[in-house]
Amino acid sequence: MKIIGIGNALLDVLLRLDSDHILSEMGVRKGAMDLIDESAMREILQAQVGLQRSEVPGGSVCNTMRAMARLGATVGYAGKTGNDSAGSVYEAKTREAGVDPFFVRVKGITGCSTVLISPDGERTMATFLGPAATLSDEEIPDDILSRYDCVYMEGYLISNEKLFLPMLERAKRLGLKVALDLSNFNIVNEFGSLLKKVIPAFVDILFSNESEAEAYTGLPAREAMDVILKDVERAVVTIGKEGAFVGGNGQVVHEKALDAHVVDTTGAGDHFAAGFLYGYSAGATLMQSAKVGSLLSANVIETVGAQIPEEQWEYIKLKVNEILRK
Repeated sequence: MKIIGIGNALLDVLLRLDSDHILSEMGVRKGAMDLIDESAMREILQAQVGLQRSEVPGGSVCNTMRAMARLGATVGYAGKTGNDSAGSVYEAKTREAGVDPFFVRVKGITGCSTVLISPDGERTMATFLGPAATLSDEEIPDDILSRYDCVYMEGYLISNEKLFLPMLERAKRLGLKVALDLSNFNIVNEFGSLLKKVIPAFVDILFSNESEAEAYTGLPAREAMDVILKDVERAVVTIGKEGAFVGGNGQVVHEKALDAHVVDTTGAGDHFAAGFLYGYSAGATLMQSAKVGSLLSANVIETVGAQIPEEQWEYIKLKVNEILRK
């Protein structure tokens, strides 16, 4: 099964600060996680000159697609970026990971999530959505979608009226499966009535964490699974260090989290989704798919950032093959 992801294309830029004085120069509050406008983004770009930095493609769905590609899956990713160097970096690194990129490039600054790491380790985040938030259904042609069997979308897209519902409708018209990640409990709280209409109508596979599942159903994780499975074919509810519940075909199973030295939980859910979808695309059982998801999430939380280091993938692929042979 071939899967295309659609999400907010945001370049993750990690900056290591020599001191906190630069935070005031950038106009951001230490420890905050703020959405910023283009003028603030330009100020941050100017202040970045000379700082130690690293750049990786970000956004929840892109993280998932890149991890799936590392396992050998056939995946694509569609998004919208600016015509600047950041947009070029985003596309190049997405392609390097083995993902087929389909980007709409427009004049302007690419969306960016800037992570400012203070000397004491505290993180300050400033996110500029930029062109990513203006992607429309019409900008992803049928001939691109028709190359795939499943479309995977993030819940954050629900606020984009020109993309979210039209894409769900078109995916179904083209005969694609639809997978959706609820993304954030605030999204569920704000758009709950719409989600309760579109999920039963269009979604085949639903991903959530326990707070999102509770916001959607009003029930704790295990009980929420029973309700969600009335709406979709397969469901995943991650429950942090306790692992995840996965369900489908009339059953619900619990997969424990693997032991790991937790350094940074960023991307844990994205990688569980990658492992589960990889198993699903390969025809694996629910438990096998959950074990692959657990393996990937355990590896990503042992490193800083939302990507697993290159040198770990050969070992991971060996472990995945062992799981799928059992």
